[in-house]
Amino acid sequence: MGIFSAMQVGCDGLKVHSARLDLNSKNIANIDTPNYVRKIPLVVSTDRSSFLSVMNQMRESVFGAGTMPYASGSVALSGVVEDPTLGEKIYKPGHPDADENGYIRTSNVDPLVEITDAIMAQRAYEASLAIITMTKSMADRAASIGT
Repeated sequence: MGIFSAMQVGCDGLKVHSARLDLNSKNIANIDTPNYVRKIPLVVSTDRSSFLSVMNQMRESVFGAGTMPYASGSVALSGVVEDPTLGEKIYKPGHPDADENGYIRTSNVDPLVEITDAIMAQRAYEASLAIITMTKSMADRAASIGT
């Protein structure tokens, strides 16, 4: 993997995990909003090599040459889905969001789940930032070899 590919992996990670943190903060902000449905980010791998192709590369090159093949890829945010679990029904007939029977549905956001997911997204963001920092450091050291 080249320097620019490693930088791109780090940049992709920063974008995805920043979006995850944005969704977590939006969910946490709407804990008390009636009828709010929790949003869940869909993070996917952009690795284009299949398991079979990696195994074939290993069979042909690793066992003969002793080097590990590398897989190129990154992460991406493929979309956002709504959590299908329902919030609790509360009887509030005068509320503007009440249905025809006078019930409102509370938000289905669980603060513990959101905070835990936000911590994981923050750690992944920090790891992506570390990739960029280490790659920059390697590039600096490689540039200083000739001087």
